[in-house]
Amino acid sequence: MANKRLGKGLRALIPDVPAEESEERVDSIREIEVRKIRPNPLQPRGIFDEAALTELRNSIAEKGIIQPITVRRKDDGFELISGERRLRAVSQLEIERIPAYVLDVESDEEMLELSLIENIQREDLNPIDVARAYNKLLTDCNLTQEQVSQRVGKERSTVANFLRLLKLPDPIQQSLMRGEINMGHGRALVAIEDKSMQMEIWEKAVKSNLSVREVERLAKQKIKPDTKKQKIEDDKPYFIVEAEDKLRASLGTQVHIKHGKKGGRIEIEYYSDDELERILEIFD
Repeated sequence: MANKRLGKGLRALIPDVPAEESEERVDSIREIEVRKIRPNPLQPRGIFDEAALTELRNSIAEKGIIQPITVRRKDDGFELISGERRLRAVSQLEIERIPAYVLDVESDEEMLELSLIENIQREDLNPIDVARAYNKLLTDCNLTQEQVSQRVGKERSTVANFLRLLKLPDPIQQSLMRGEINMGHGRALVAIEDKSMQMEIWEKAVKSNLSVREVERLAKQKIKPDTKKQKIEDDKPYFIVEAEDKLRASLGTQVHIKHGKKGGRIEIEYYSDDELERILEIFD
């Protein structure tokens, strides 16, 4: 009965899917035994929604597998590249076989890149999982931010914004993973240098269910200095202080204007290469 359900879902789209005797072939869709598939050691997803998994399991029980998982041959079996939720659901239903696209992937580096990119492109990962996946592509696959953006089809500024989330304190990262706050909240919080201030605003955001705009306003207040005190200490004209405030709010970082009688200079602070790239993107 289990195999009948499974076949119904796959063969409705691909009528001539071969049976197990053709499992040796690669770059093709096969039905393979679930027991032969090992989990993906590079799985970027940190949290699996049990409610969503239950819905998927019920759907598979009713309609079968519509979208094959992706695997590579590994030793005497297979290693999962993508489709862990489908594989978990099938295992819980005690279905013996699952449709899989078998890729010819030899190196662990290529395996890592394919796994991360496929999961990122599904767009159902939380922001921290996406950020960690981008970071793995940078560090483990020795890619630049520009190369990562090309691989995943995103703007470089988007990749940089996700990576900046990894600077947030762990409780805030966990909150992003649980869906208590979203990417917009995270971007507003990461613009604040002081970790204690980040935590203070985050706690307010979660407790009072603040919108992104409200968190941005609080963040700007933390970045913005006391203009009266600034004028007394530096003896800067008020319009210069206002200009600094506008630049800080726009760039999300500290900005200082050195004003003189015949001109001056603007100093923009950054704290990492990624931060510099983010600021440069604003001026593009």
